[in-house]
Amino acid sequence: MSHPLRLAVLGAGPIGLEVALAAAQRNLDFTVFEAGDAVGGHVRRWSHVRTFTPWSMTVSPRARAVLPGAPDGDELPTGGDLVEHLLEPLAATAPLAGRLRTGTRVLAVAREGMLKHEHIGNRGAGGRPFRLLVRRADGSEAIERADVVIDATGTYSNPNRLGDGGIDAVNERALEHRIDRYLPDFTREADGWAGRTVLLSGSGHSAQTAARALAAFAARAPGTRVVWAVRNPRPDWGAVADDPLRQRAALNAAAAELAGGATSAVEVLPGRVTEALAERDGRMVVTLRNGGSEEVEVDRILALNGGVGDHALYRQLQVHECYATAGPMNLAATLLGETGADCLAVGSAGAETLVNPEPGFFILGAKSYGRNSQFLLRTGWQQVDDVFGSLL
Repeated sequence: MSHPLRLAVLGAGPIGLEVALAAAQRNLDFTVFEAGDAVGGHVRRWSHVRTFTPWSMTVSPRARAVLPGAPDGDELPTGGDLVEHLLEPLAATAPLAGRLRTGTRVLAVAREGMLKHEHIGNRGAGGRPFRLLVRRADGSEAIERADVVIDATGTYSNPNRLGDGGIDAVNERALEHRIDRYLPDFTREADGWAGRTVLLSGSGHSAQTAARALAAFAARAPGTRVVWAVRNPRPDWGAVADDPLRQRAALNAAAAELAGGATSAVEVLPGRVTEALAERDGRMVVTLRNGGSEEVEVDRILALNGGVGDHALYRQLQVHECYATAGPMNLAATLLGETGADCLAVGSAGAETLVNPEPGFFILGAKSYGRNSQFLLRTGWQQVDDVFGSLL
């Protein structure tokens, strides 16, 4: 290869910036592409939400080396805190200066001069670079090239669908404009929720956070009602025995209390899946199924059913994905062997689990875990070390 190794990092969130710092340490030629107008685009969307993990588990040793004044200790930051005290300061450091392209979305990645089915097992032959189609903030498009691509785009911008089996409910696409898919800040958006009947779908931490917030909101906004449809007929809310993460433990306990009828403002309906949506007199009629079917009439729908990475991004590359989790196969197989383990007990799976049939293409961060929600930032830090250890 006649030129220095060129590295493209997709996403300027916590793991994307960690990759960038590692590349800077090794004096590599790298560029970070961020679809949002500023670093941490996904984190900014949940800036009002407090994390489960404290600052001591949120700032990596690599980040602390360039930000010696970064927060530490047991305080639990919000997403906004992460942006203000970690991501933005990192983006402003000398190692990353001039390397970040915000407002630039990578639309697709391919191998130059090669189709997906060609040269199986020898994709890197002849030093063919990756070809990245990008869209800039002004709407113009261009081609960028790289020798190594690291996808750290996460899962937050690609929420799962509302209907049973993970596909759209009947009329879900037609009513997309009436469905909220991200955790709202109910304090700032009070007028849009006060006195409304809300269908809440999902049972994970985002849905639990929404249910708890809506229950508190209903106490000071009479007429607010929540119908919480949960697919599992006997949800355990992901509770961990003797949970060391106090915020998570409190959230799980609150969900269990709501399911037990702690407030009449929140009606928990376990074992329900969404079958269909329809409009009626300005409201929405939701058909829920549980053996038979029932209709609920609501003003708003809040679908918090998790998310999975955008796999269309690399559909022209040879990426071996798990048929169940949609994560890279080697890593997915390792994680499936640890099913039931809490995220605090799941560590790095090793460099070999991050390798794809497409040489030089890696998926790191939450996206690498596919539909597994056990990802922790410290796992991502180790993934970065593993990848660079295998590259150089």
